[in-house]
Amino acid sequence: QVQLVESGGGLVQPGGSLRLSCAASGNIFSISAIGWYRQAPGKQRELVAGITSGGSTNYADSVKGRFTISRDNAKNTVYLQMNSLKPEDTAVYYCNARLMVIATVRWGDYWGQGTQVTVSS
Repeated sequence: QVQLVESGGGLVQPGGSLRLSCAASGNIFSISAIGWYRQAPGKQRELVAGITSGGSTNYADSVKGRFTISRDNAKNTVYLQMNSLKPEDTAVYYCNARLMVIATVRWGDYWGQGTQVTVSS
């Protein structure tokens, strides 16, 4: 029905860069907002960056100036460019979308399965 598939995670050294991608597929009528969350071991899941259908963005204070979120509406894909990575960025990163399926008139939240980002020397 609806799938969010993340890619781009991996192991990088401090100061390095990664670009995460999340492609939404299925019978999607509309996406009102889409973004990235992360969860480190023993910690709560937190919002990293989000973008609305109108193009407004929101970032966690810890990543401002280092991460950039963007969208490709034609591909229903969201990206997270991560620069100047730090060890504290290590976490599982999850894609989240608030969308409406064509067959319904209700909004719902959908999650990807996550992609591991590890920042270590």
